Amino acid sequence: MAEETKKEEKIEVPAKFKDLVGEVEKMSVLDLAELVKVLEKKFGVSAAAPVAVAAPAAAAEAPAEEKSIFNIELKEVGAKKIDVIKAVRDVTGKGLKESKDLVDATAAAPQMVKENVKKEEAEDIKKKFEAAGAKVELK
Repeated sequence: MAEETKKEEKIEVPAKFKDLVGEVEKMSVLDLAELVKVLEKKFGVSAAAPVAVAAPAAAAEAPAEEKSIFNIELKEVGAKKIDVIKAVRDVTGKGLKESKDLVDATAAAPQMVKENVKKEEAEDIKKKFEAAGAKVELK
């Protein structure tokens, strides 16, 4: 507190603003907040403009954060269809017929194998499919 008082003492207020600064010093915090709102409306400005400029910069950095949840999509089966079917069964817990149908459907269009998987598990699943000769994509 003592340092703040010293800083205030060092500030020299020009004579033309002395009365205005004196009035502001006498005001309560609530009155000052109201004054700021009135001035913002009167002059069409915002006291929060510097904060608003900083917010988009922070939002631009947010997408740079690494994803933690992935969906695993089977793109191509490859030459080892049986190994891929086994991998699908292992990953999804589906039966043989459902796993085979999913692998067969991949020939027409990419198929979603598993959704909302944590990063570590998604990487493990990707390795299993690649070992079986399939191509997968983490989304």
